[in-house]
Order: sequence, then structure tokens, then C-alpha cells
Amino acid sequence: MERKKFLQNLGAGAALALVFPCLNGCSKDGAVGGLPVPTGIDFTVDLDSQEGAPLQNNGGFILKQFVVVAKNLEGQYVAASQICSHQQTEEVRFITEDGGIYRCATHGARFDQTGKPLNAITPNPLKIFSTELTGNLLRVFE
Repeated sequence: MERKKFLQNLGAGAALALVFPCLNGCSKDGAVGGLPVPTGIDFTVDLDSQEGAPLQNNGGFILKQFVVVAKNLEGQYVAASQICSHQQTEEVRFITEDGGIYRCATHGARFDQTGKPLNAITPNPLKIFSTELTGNLLRVFE
């Protein structure tokens, strides 16, 4: 095989090897993580229990049933899917940056407390759940 032909074939093969995984990994079908967004959520957290201890402080959060439950910086309880709307990985956490937001560690997707995307990683909103406090019991539900 001539050198020019070899380099052309190598170049096309290398380009395909680099581009195909990226296109596949960024698809909407959740090929990388593929975890479903939680549905049918309805649970309670006893804020006086060991499980609820992180929710005593503003900015604290817990993970339960693929939901991130947090006490935001204003002292209100908020909850969102732990499953990111970008590639359906379970890496969403509540962080105190920018007044308190949700961030996915997989690719850096950021969401406000209403689930609205804050960067160009994904146009898809993060699923948000309702919270209701009765005494020391916090209910998280759809």
C-alpha cells in the first residue's frame, strides 16, 4: 500500500474512533448511565435521626431513593433527582456555590433549585420534588 493511501485510511479510522464514542456518549438515550429518573417518590425523613442529621445545617444534604434532599442556604428544604438529566448518571449533589445549586459531577451540569439548567451541558431540566415539613418529619413527594 502506498504511504498516502495508508495515511488517508489511518486518518479516517482515527477520526471515526475518536468521534463515534463522543457522539454515542452524548446521546439522549442514557447510554452511559442509563438510570431512570425516580418516579412515585413519597418518603419521610426524621430530621432528629442520624439519617436526617446533615439536614440540620443550611447547605447540608442527604441522598435517599435517588433523590437529593437539601436544606438550602435560606433554611428551606428542597429536593431533586439524583439522576442527572444529561446522561442519567447518579452524580447530582447540592452545593453551596452561587447561592445553592445542584451539580452533576459526571460532566459538570449545573441546575438552579427549580431544576433549570445553568450551563450548556444540557438543555434538559432536573426533576424537582415537593417537600413538606410537619414537626421534625420532612416529607418528600411528587
